[in-house]
Amino acid sequence: MKKGKAWVMAVLCGMFFFAGHADAATIHTVKRGDTLWKIAKQYGVPLKQLMQKNRKDDRLYPGEKLIIPNAGITAAEKDLLARLVHAEAKGEPYAGKVAVATVVLNRVDHPDFPDTIRAVIYERSGGHYAFTPVANGTINEPADRESYRAVEEALAFRGLGKGSLYFYNPKTAKSKWLRSRPVTVVIGNHVFAK
Repeated sequence: MKKGKAWVMAVLCGMFFFAGHADAATIHTVKRGDTLWKIAKQYGVPLKQLMQKNRKDDRLYPGEKLIIPNAGITAAEKDLLARLVHAEAKGEPYAGKVAVATVVLNRVDHPDFPDTIRAVIYERSGGHYAFTPVANGTINEPADRESYRAVEEALAFRGLGKGSLYFYNPKTAKSKWLRSRPVTVVIGNHVFAK
């Protein structure tokens, strides 16, 4: 009987021990030349979240250990966002690609829009998709390396921009309502607004 209780106790302790490690945080050891911005981009996590999790200002010390917070975004969501960036901003400057990804992330964080990347990208309003590549199928084309980099940068930049929720090409956009939105920045052929 005692052996049975000991065995059950050992199994329960083992489950607890290993379950705790299944969700173990990623730890980054600071190297010479690291910055919080570079680390945030490397792991695809918001800079603000990285700073808050580690109670950091801008100072880093080689050998210091940082906890990398969970970005809460899956590889599939990053791929979908990169494909949207590629389709929407092909031929645009790199900053424009980052801004397109940022618009999607801003919408995810905004109460007036769906709360997942997938739901934002595939959202329909008035019978129309929010993003042209979804309607014409170019969302299904593979993204290039620069689009993936732009997504990582947008993730690191999350929560730090001017809050753009829309973008359009003024040469092709017909919506008077969209053109009436306050402009946050113009990059390449795109106007970004909120």
